Amino acid sequence: MRILFLTQVLPFPLDAGPKVRAFHVIRYLADAGHQVHLVSFSRSGESEQTIEPLRKMCDSIDLVPLVRSRMRDVRDGFLSVVGNTPFLVKRDQTADMWARLERIMGGRSYDALHADQLWMAPYAMNGFSPDLRVLDQHNAVFMVPARMADHQRNPVLRALLRGEATKLKTFEHDACSHFDHVVWVTEEDRRAVGVAGGERDACDAVIPIATDPAMQPPLDRKEPFRVTFMGGMHWPPNAEGISWFVEHVWPKVCAALPSAVLTLIGKKGPATLAGDHIEVMGYVDDPRPTLAETAAFIVPLLSGAGMRVKILDAWCWGLPIISTTVGAEGMHAVHGENLLLADDESSFADAVISTIQNRQAARRLADNGRATVETHYDWKKVYTAWDRIYPR
Repeated sequence: MRILFLTQVLPFPLDAGPKVRAFHVIRYLADAGHQVHLVSFSRSGESEQTIEPLRKMCDSIDLVPLVRSRMRDVRDGFLSVVGNTPFLVKRDQTADMWARLERIMGGRSYDALHADQLWMAPYAMNGFSPDLRVLDQHNAVFMVPARMADHQRNPVLRALLRGEATKLKTFEHDACSHFDHVVWVTEEDRRAVGVAGGERDACDAVIPIATDPAMQPPLDRKEPFRVTFMGGMHWPPNAEGISWFVEHVWPKVCAALPSAVLTLIGKKGPATLAGDHIEVMGYVDDPRPTLAETAAFIVPLLSGAGMRVKILDAWCWGLPIISTTVGAEGMHAVHGENLLLADDESSFADAVISTIQNRQAARRLADNGRATVETHYDWKKVYTAWDRIYPR
């Protein structure tokens, strides 16, 4: 099949969850003999010259620059408040992308149009009519602002978040009706949006995010001392979660383990997170040397949806994980077996402390985590489910 594959983020390098999902889906489809024609937004510093792995899998690659600006965000935010389109969807509708798709679709025909994430759904819903339209719903997006509103003290921001959540849920539910197939990464997300059951069951599928364990062998960890968080802090749930950890949990860990170091890896880490025994590293091309010094990998998320690829990565690397229930939802996560779950500041601190102090128990968590990802999240095993959507 000739598949026009639309992504909001360029799916390489594999340093974020949406990239991991799209990369391995494209990889599977290409291996299955389909022609994948990628059209993606690109950011500053990204170009076709830097994405050789994608070039090997895709029959063509078209990049459309996406430039963020505060002025445009204010404009789109105002239009969203007075209209019905969610801000998170509206800000990714650009004249440049529409023009590029019109040129591409006018030049040749495609058997399928694949929208990766909700942000790309409008481009597939309006104006183009291939034989097959597929939406890959990485998460129930409305749950992100809805959950953040529950923790927001500012009444104005809380109202804005709840308004955005309401619009997103309506938009997500309506968008699903425009696609021949909607693929979800968890059953929880599917039910949250409210499309489970009825005639949609024959059109929908749940295919979890998968990775390649062979690309991420377990790390050789000797004398680990770090408590590590990894994730872009431009993503609000990450910033919210790590701020909670730094303010409420980390002082308890430091009091018990004065030699421990909290290490934050990810884009745009705010300077306000700096403090005693805290190292804000920012984006790191190769985090493995730091992860090899990690005694406990934390996922202290209070909001979010979908799956946390950071947990898949940590399982692959053989790291013991402490997560909130929200952080690990939708996954084969078993407390005390392949990670530890804790939802309040005291139990989270106790879990971190015990993981660092009890190396034998930490090793068992790490080994079981590696086994979990090999059994349940290997792309070669999991993504055969895509054959139902795109028959060979």
